[in-house]
Amino acid sequence: MSSDSHEAQAAQIRELLRTEGAAVAENTRGFNQSRYDAVDGLDDYDALRQEARQIKEDAIERLPALIDELRETVEANGGEVYLADDAADANAYVAEVCADADADRLVKSKSMTSEEIEVNEHLDEQGVDVVETDLGEWVLQLADEAPSHIVAPAIHKSREGIAELFAERFDPDEPPETAEELTSFARQKLLEEIAGADVGMTGANFLTADTGTMALVTSEGNARKTVTVPDTHVAVAGVEKIVPTVEDLQPFVELIGRSGTGQDLTSYLSLLTPPMDSPTVDFDEPETPITEGEDDRSFHLVLIDNGRLSMREDDHLRETLYCIRCSACSNSCGNFQSVGGHAFGGETYSGGIAGGWEAGIEGLDTAAEFVDLCTGCSRCVDACPVEIDIPWINTVVRSRIQQGSEPEGIDTLVDGLTPDAETGGFDRQKRLFGNFETLATLGSAFAPVSNWLSNAGPVRAVLERVAGIDRRRDLPEFRRVTLVDWADRPGDPALAEATTTALAEATSDDSETPAGTSDDRSEATSDESGTHRRAVLYPDLYTNYWLQERGRAAVRVLEALGTDVVVPELPGTGRPPLSQGMIDTATEKARTLAGQLTPYIDAGYDVVVIEPSDLAMFREDYDHLLPAATADRLAADSYELLEYVFGLLENGADADPLASVDGETVAYHSHCQQRTMGLEAHSRAVLERCGYDVTTTEAECCGMAGSFGYKEQFYELSIDVGERVESELTAVEADHVVASGTSCVDQIEDLLPEQPRHPVELIDPEM
Repeated sequence: MSSDSHEAQAAQIRELLRTEGAAVAENTRGFNQSRYDAVDGLDDYDALRQEARQIKEDAIERLPALIDELRETVEANGGEVYLADDAADANAYVAEVCADADADRLVKSKSMTSEEIEVNEHLDEQGVDVVETDLGEWVLQLADEAPSHIVAPAIHKSREGIAELFAERFDPDEPPETAEELTSFARQKLLEEIAGADVGMTGANFLTADTGTMALVTSEGNARKTVTVPDTHVAVAGVEKIVPTVEDLQPFVELIGRSGTGQDLTSYLSLLTPPMDSPTVDFDEPETPITEGEDDRSFHLVLIDNGRLSMREDDHLRETLYCIRCSACSNSCGNFQSVGGHAFGGETYSGGIAGGWEAGIEGLDTAAEFVDLCTGCSRCVDACPVEIDIPWINTVVRSRIQQGSEPEGIDTLVDGLTPDAETGGFDRQKRLFGNFETLATLGSAFAPVSNWLSNAGPVRAVLERVAGIDRRRDLPEFRRVTLVDWADRPGDPALAEATTTALAEATSDDSETPAGTSDDRSEATSDESGTHRRAVLYPDLYTNYWLQERGRAAVRVLEALGTDVVVPELPGTGRPPLSQGMIDTATEKARTLAGQLTPYIDAGYDVVVIEPSDLAMFREDYDHLLPAATADRLAADSYELLEYVFGLLENGADADPLASVDGETVAYHSHCQQRTMGLEAHSRAVLERCGYDVTTTEAECCGMAGSFGYKEQFYELSIDVGERVESELTAVEADHVVASGTSCVDQIEDLLPEQPRHPVELIDPEM
């Protein structure tokens, strides 16, 4: 992306923060909290998610056969099925149906698929008046605006704004103002439109192949009227909406409302097996009994491919088709909560899952406009009712957009500041941040001169102009003496000898511990020095070169709890390049690190990780980058630092050597990926065990997200997201502010006057 594109994106974000941000934030955060409350009431939530995913996996695997089965079923019921190759094909068929019905007006209930094919515009060109009957969609139609949310399309509009719109468009004698008045006004107008309609169009949340049943999940009653009042009903749906049987609907019915808006059950759940008899309704006389209409109904199901069957064959985009359009990924996303779908979205779809949809349906150019707003924080993974790995999909999309080679080392840094056609458009900003390991190594080697130089005004101006690194952010101050240097100090000779012997045995052909095996996680190891555990403290790039206080505290805490600790020189996990979509580079780094860590694991060492994003690499991302056996071993034998400390204490380690207090208060912000991995509670439990009174923040994200907050085009958005964390931390008025991740520390340091610390620093024996 060029500097001009960065500037345009920054301007759009600033405008949306100003005009729509407050309404979007209030509504999405409300939906998100309601989702938490709703799923907490389900005893079998995880089981339902797994069942729903299995159904979708099976349905997409068998999709061609299910399409054929559904076609046969609907036709046997008296309806017609048309499989459209693309949007133009679908629109031509719908226009033909309208022509056959001699239709002047078509009324629609909410359908993202109809938005995707732009059927409204096509029918308007054919002289058919199209009226949206969903309240939010109707408001946007009147305002000539695009939806900003998959479920709540007008989430960015305020009540006052809607009142002004109605007054402007209809000039009523008594302009409606309250929510009730606005709703009543809209209902009357829409009933008139529906009563005079010739064709009704709906989408379909699900279609069952066995019976031809269509499930509509809505918050308003307009969909039922749209189906039943006109004599012609057209349903448009992507082929991925098909599930095998009616019984398969059960987990989705339980999940979709809870996941999207926090409702145990949406206001209207309609199971329709069209075509159905059309009742006769006199809207002018609402008390008049409904009478049965003539059996002259026609039903047309337009199944739309539009790239979906190609996505099905794509190993990385395939999961996108599991999406049930609930919007949970949008509502749980810190960035979406600030700017909504008008920034975080493409031609049709918005939020985290939009990267996959837009890349598969519209193309990479469309996805490129917004996909970098997904920071890979992973909060959407927990929220998704079918467990889609949305961050990985967006990483793949970024990689394909950049479509270039990924040169390594110093050459990359030089190339990153000069045009290079051979790199296929891999932009300077991404290549610079993707090679943070090289930057950190150089910065440390030449510190403190490198720190002075990198923060000098002229240098910052060049970095902002050439690579889009915002000068309002302080850059890291690297240390000449790394954590590995500090840890390479005189220690217990017996430990050093035992380590050398264990590694030699693990890597020898005669070793009794074969490669690819490891001790059970709950089984304590021991050696001749008499300690209970042996651990490799992984020297992540940030701890090794920058935030060494937390690394030193970690070593002292682990040793105080009877663990023998080594801090070897190890390469990075590949997190920085992966975050920029440099998958090949990240894979190579993952292989190198795995090769160097495996001998320690073979020798009975646990791997203890301070930076949550690096642990997420071991436990989640390496599944995509490494052979399954290697990835599984690293995941099984790697622990987050406070998770490991908690385990030591639970298994009998003496806590007396740890620093303890009596009632000092702590405001704690947990890293996004730490929360996704379910590890937040361990930090809190350890701190409370040491006497602290802990309050944790509820914000989904701090807004820094690694390199995201450094990028010029995202600075205002990053700060806006972070201000929620700031307000929560400030409200606690705690004695200590702590955060688990580097990004969190960096952001909070910019927002608060005090320097936050890592939780391990509060229990450091030398505190």
